[in-house]
Amino acid sequence: MDDAPKLTSPLDLVRWIGWAQQKAGEDWIRARELSHPQAFVLGYLAKRPGAIQRDIAEVTRTSAASVTSLLQGLERRELVERRTEGGDERSKRVYATPAGVELIAGFDTAMAATEETILAPLSQAERDTLHALLSKITAELPQPTRS
Repeated sequence: MDDAPKLTSPLDLVRWIGWAQQKAGEDWIRARELSHPQAFVLGYLAKRPGAIQRDIAEVTRTSAASVTSLLQGLERRELVERRTEGGDERSKRVYATPAGVELIAGFDTAMAATEETILAPLSQAERDTLHALLSKITAELPQPTRS
């Protein structure tokens, strides 16, 4: 007996595709012994060196205490460092170390390879049609935000 749910609606199928992409990202992150929040923060810091903890809390939608704990774990692994700037002990900026940047490097390439794997059954014309249809749908939706 097959207990797998039947995916019959277009949105069920879109969610399945999203799940496959998310799972590939989680596997990539897990292989580097990172949690999703740690990987996100490393990626954020690689693109925005010198962020302050308040900015990290805002972008991760979490508390300052959670960010402190997350950064302490990354510091123990020497993947980030906090630096005092301008002699003000209260003002610390956070940087991904070269080891942190190296560890997170390749995520975008891995996700592009996942996309290629997911879309492999489609011809280029079918991919173009799918893109056009999804673009038509998403044009009517609110833009996703991190806030």
